[in-house]
Amino acid sequence: MKRILVTGGAGFIGSHLCERLLNEGNDVICLDNYFTGSKDNIRHLIGNDHFELVRHDITKPYTAEVDEIYNLACPASPVHYQYDAVKTIQTCVIGSMNMLGLAKQVRAKILQASTSEVYGDPTIHPQVESYWGNVNPIGIRSCYDEGKRCAETLFMDYHRQNNLRIKIVRIFNTYGPRMSMNDGRVVSNFIVQALRGEDITIYGDGKQTRSFQYVDDLVEGMIRMMNTGDDFLGPVNIGNPGEFTMLELAEKVIEQTGSKSKIIFQPLPQDDPRQRKPDISVARKELGGWQPEVQLTEGLQRTIDYFRKLIQTK
Repeated sequence: MKRILVTGGAGFIGSHLCERLLNEGNDVICLDNYFTGSKDNIRHLIGNDHFELVRHDITKPYTAEVDEIYNLACPASPVHYQYDAVKTIQTCVIGSMNMLGLAKQVRAKILQASTSEVYGDPTIHPQVESYWGNVNPIGIRSCYDEGKRCAETLFMDYHRQNNLRIKIVRIFNTYGPRMSMNDGRVVSNFIVQALRGEDITIYGDGKQTRSFQYVDDLVEGMIRMMNTGDDFLGPVNIGNPGEFTMLELAEKVIEQTGSKSKIIFQPLPQDDPRQRKPDISVARKELGGWQPEVQLTEGLQRTIDYFRKLIQTK
């Protein structure tokens, strides 16, 4: 049994990770300030004797005796991370420093949940880990993009200076149950609009692409990464290489929900990437043959069922 700290543990991804780690017989401390996380996501875990819930902001120091740290805390959708851009950078940079300091203090292994946004609007396709990215440092998305890039730098420098055991994963678009209805992400937006019979909003011409991975596949990849030997640090892309245009996704959602929603088009936001697709060759090699198992049609149906129940309840 390991004692594991998950920052952002009440969030969409964090809650699934906490649940999986508990099911594997670990003690789990879930740390969250509830800016985008919710107690509803982890309410079913609260009665578990091996689960501890702590309300805390990682921009403030925190101490606990733990074996591993998964650092997920940070708003991840443009609506939320642009709401308070300075706070987003603080979470990425100061929060990472606090968690790295804790890992150094208790000699814990620590994993950074980085993002495909470090590649910006990529000029190579698909994106490989050796690509340095094409990021606007002064745009409206920069607080998140550059914040996560700086966090990766901090992790590497803590490793070089202190021999800290670190892991870095770059997470590509992820979806599934427990996404927030108002987080502004494309999968949740399309599903909620379709279930409510509203127009489905596509920004731009709908030809920009994304790759969508189901949350269970991501959690599997993160745990495999944490369990790799100390000689492999990452970064490693964790995503589904299946590539879809926004228009294709909207049509799939309409079909699977049975909705009569119409598709409408709005101007493309500043710095919105035109293409996003991971090269997962490193993950396949280093993570024991890891690759996504849940196809988009199956994952969408599970997510649609979740939102349908949620909308009916509300």
